[in-house]
Amino acid sequence: MNKKKSKYLFPIITFLLSFGCALFVAMKVFPNNPFSGAKAKTATTLTDKVQDGDLIFQTSESAQCEAVRIATNSKFSHCGLIYNINGNWFVFEAVQPVKLTRLEEWIQHGKDHKYVVKRLKDAEKVLTPEVLQKMKDYSQQFNGKEYDAYFDWSDTRIYCSELIWKVYKNGANIELSKLKQLKDFNLTDARVKKVLKERYGNDIPLEEKVVAPSDLVDSDLLKTVIDTY
Repeated sequence: MNKKKSKYLFPIITFLLSFGCALFVAMKVFPNNPFSGAKAKTATTLTDKVQDGDLIFQTSESAQCEAVRIATNSKFSHCGLIYNINGNWFVFEAVQPVKLTRLEEWIQHGKDHKYVVKRLKDAEKVLTPEVLQKMKDYSQQFNGKEYDAYFDWSDTRIYCSELIWKVYKNGANIELSKLKQLKDFNLTDARVKKVLKERYGNDIPLEEKVVAPSDLVDSDLLKTVIDTY
């Protein structure tokens, strides 16, 4: 290369290198720069979206849960209360036995890992730290109790939607839905009849007070926060 060509080529190379570095810096510092080819995304985790006292619903796949879905004409067959305990997120649920389950683990138990989170519409005003603590204190009496496969309204055993209803009623003085009777649901399907026969024989307690997951998820007092269906 002769000296004349080298004289003009060096500034050009320097300019290109400087431009390339400047472009690289712009793409890093300004991720929305049109040269970057992609816009920055704001990462939001599940735990950023939920709040203490939220309700969470899912579809379970046992024979009894299938009967619940059919009888209530709903895709939801299981539900629980979301609690923040010492900075960790749990679902307080009535299974066998009633217990706290880590939120992420609870979600994995549902069909296709799908779920819906509901929240009291005026939660910011109503669910004060004092009320939430009262709900948690009331909840403790059920921890470790047997699951109620017979849907009896007593506190001896308890099922999922009954647990939530009673915690809100006695801890926050809120009735999330009106109570129904067993006879109010669709009991004519063969799969529902089979479960009822296994549970009660010929003595079905049709007058028993009942609250189903569908009653809670459809409550006018709640709003949807997350829906992955």
